Amino acid sequence: MENNSSSSFDFIALGDITTDAFIRLKDAKTDCDVDHENCQLCLRFGDKVPYESVTIVPAVGNSPNASVCAARLGLKSALVTNLGDDRNGDEAIKALEKNGVSTKLVRRHQNQKTNYHYVLWYEDDRTILIKHEDYDYTLPSLDTKWLYLSSLGENSLALHDTLAAYLANNREIKLAFQPGTFQMKLGIEKLKNIYARTEIFFCNVEEAKRITGQNQASPESLLGYIRQLGPKIVVITDGKNGAYACAPAVGGASPSTAHFFMPPYPDPKPPLERTGAGDSFASTVVCALALGEPLEKALAWGPINSMSVVQQIGAQAGLLTRPELEKFLADAPLDYAPRKI
Repeated sequence: MENNSSSSFDFIALGDITTDAFIRLKDAKTDCDVDHENCQLCLRFGDKVPYESVTIVPAVGNSPNASVCAARLGLKSALVTNLGDDRNGDEAIKALEKNGVSTKLVRRHQNQKTNYHYVLWYEDDRTILIKHEDYDYTLPSLDTKWLYLSSLGENSLALHDTLAAYLANNREIKLAFQPGTFQMKLGIEKLKNIYARTEIFFCNVEEAKRITGQNQASPESLLGYIRQLGPKIVVITDGKNGAYACAPAVGGASPSTAHFFMPPYPDPKPPLERTGAGDSFASTVVCALALGEPLEKALAWGPINSMSVVQQIGAQAGLLTRPELEKFLADAPLDYAPRKI
């Protein structure tokens, strides 16, 4: 572990950063099962396929998005991540600092590239081509109230082990865990100490099925399967259908749990594209908890930022300040609230 210590933060996000190149497609189609699952994006093979536009968005990724969300909502926010010593790394630093995120814990690597992903944007959704550079991961000291852990590269297992040991010795830090592609690939057993230490866990329905192997389970049942792995609070999103959560029941006996369904916030107009909808939901819920809000109110905050994010290109442009978010909450429909299930 490195010896550089951070100043005290409300919120530190840990995870890989990337530049996203949004390539807007029109000459494409999707091929799905009859139940509209297992969809594939189809392009003509061996041909020249026109595209409409390219939009470059620096300093994004699950954890960078969360760090920007926290800063917008008024928390003292920092990011632990790795960059190359290239132009994309320079642009990432500038973007984070512009958004009020401390770059004190960002590490740059000589003669390495910054992660760069290609986002194939078709209609209102996206398919992302990802590549995580092979960084030498290290863990700085973390002086924070909340740590938000998300997507890291395939060679990050040792970092997770180091982090689990660090958290075991620093019980005051609350851990939010939103696993990325390679963290899910590592599997439950290799990350069991992370799952067991998690205060609040986030994933979507498809990811929950992948993690647990319960391919036929309902969202409500998946909450229980994930909670058995150790997280205190579990939140599973179901896209346009809303989100589900379970947590220890307030005032109940120790094994007692409360289950909730949170509907989506009404879109003011059709979404432009959905990149970052899950990140904004998860990080906003964590930020609300970090700001002292109870879980039920935190669940109501999440969909508002998701609604705002999908109205713009990329995962950060639509992230709201606290006054903006609370205005949407005050104007919400009467039935916009988590309900017990």
